[in-house]
Amino acid sequence: MRSVALDLGVNEISFCEVAGGQVALRRTVRSFDSLQDVLGPSSSPARVALEACREAWVVHDKLRDWGHDVLVVDTTRARQLGVGQHGRKNDRLDAEALARAVERGGIPLAHVLSPHRRAIRHQLAVRRALVETRAQYVTTVRGILRACGHKVATCMTEDFLARLSEASLPADTRQLVGPLVTALEVLNPQIALVDAALEQLCAHEPVIARLTTAPGVGLVVAAAFVSVVDEAKRFRHAHQLASYLGLVPLEDTSGGRDKRRLGSITKQGNAYVRMLLTQAAHTILRHKNKSGDDPLRRWADAIAERRGRHIAVVALARRLSGVLWAMWRDGTLYDAQSAAAASAKGLRL
Repeated sequence: MRSVALDLGVNEISFCEVAGGQVALRRTVRSFDSLQDVLGPSSSPARVALEACREAWVVHDKLRDWGHDVLVVDTTRARQLGVGQHGRKNDRLDAEALARAVERGGIPLAHVLSPHRRAIRHQLAVRRALVETRAQYVTTVRGILRACGHKVATCMTEDFLARLSEASLPADTRQLVGPLVTALEVLNPQIALVDAALEQLCAHEPVIARLTTAPGVGLVVAAAFVSVVDEAKRFRHAHQLASYLGLVPLEDTSGGRDKRRLGSITKQGNAYVRMLLTQAAHTILRHKNKSGDDPLRRWADAIAERRGRHIAVVALARRLSGVLWAMWRDGTLYDAQSAAAASAKGLRL
């Protein structure tokens, strides 16, 4: 089978094919369709490597449809294959390094997200952009009003326009913030439409509904978790998943095991899911009436007393990721007794 690699640049795609340790064909094109003569349905089957990037999934699917074996390379380990080791950014050399690695074997593979989970992730990305824009506009309007000597009652972001309409403001102040208010009036119904579309996508994923039975976990948190993890069984244990999500602390054992030092979390992996899990942890700790006597809350409260609230929130986010993973793996709903038993054993589930 042919050994081929692609470097998917923003404006160009570098193609390289290696045979017997030598470059057999090299090409740079503007679009992927320009490679149909060497990678199209009528071409000879090939192993094609490409680094994980925004276009990788689309290209992966098309190459698979054309009959090729596609290897999506884990970007965190691409340098061990020689990618980027030549001291300068050069797509042609990177493609060659990948093609040689294909011929040698041992490509470190990235997980390819299933099509339905991709659709959920794309919908979440649209929602996130709209929600963050709305929050920014509300913050800006509140700041302008304060600078003008006025305030609007504290409320949820989605209720801000209603509170603003009830406020007693001078005409010139309303005119000043008018453009932002108009933008907010457009954003709110758009967010509602995206939420409805997200709910429809999630209705086909029973696991998402199960995960929402955990405290602090709503539809968005559960959907984001599923869209990133994709398959629970690809992780051997909860700690491996926490590491994948960047929720484990940095570790320095250069002075030996007796001098083991832990730092802040690595923050590797998907930042959005990590943020949502952290927000869920805040929710569990903040809303006593909703969390009640939940063991996760008691466990986090004990950490907060010993080491402070910030560390407790991060630890709870890490623990919550393990709880969700175990629920998914076992096909179960949230069980407070099981969570209590796991918490009694320590940080690992």
